[in-house]
Amino acid sequence: MFIAYAVVGILLAALLTFSAIGTFTRQEKIVASMRDVRVPDSWLPRLATLKALGALGLLAGLWITPIGVAAAIGVILYFIGAAIFHLRAKDYAIAPVVIILLVAVAALVLRLASA
Repeated sequence: MFIAYAVVGILLAALLTFSAIGTFTRQEKIVASMRDVRVPDSWLPRLATLKALGALGLLAGLWITPIGVAAAIGVILYFIGAAIFHLRAKDYAIAPVVIILLVAVAALVLRLASA
C-alpha cells in the first residue's frame, strides 16, 4: 500500500505544485477560472499557498505519516470548497475538481492503510 500512496501522493503533489505556481504567477487560464466562480482576487495568494503546502505535506507524508494524513485531509477540504464555489456559480463543469478530490481521498485512504 505504501508504494501506491507514494505514486498517488507524488502525482497529486506535482499537480498541486503546478497549480500553485500558476496561481502565484496569475496565469490567465487559472485566474479566469477562479474569476468565473467568483473567487476574489485577494484570495489568490492564500489559495496558492494552501496548494503549495498541500503538496509539501503529501511529500513529507512519505516519511511522516501524520503529516501525509493531515495534508490529504487539507487537500480534500480545499477541493470540497472549490466544488462548492463551482456549484454556487452554477458552473457545472467541475469534473477536474471532482477528479482531484477523488485522488486526494485515495491518497488519504492509501496513507492510512500503509501506516
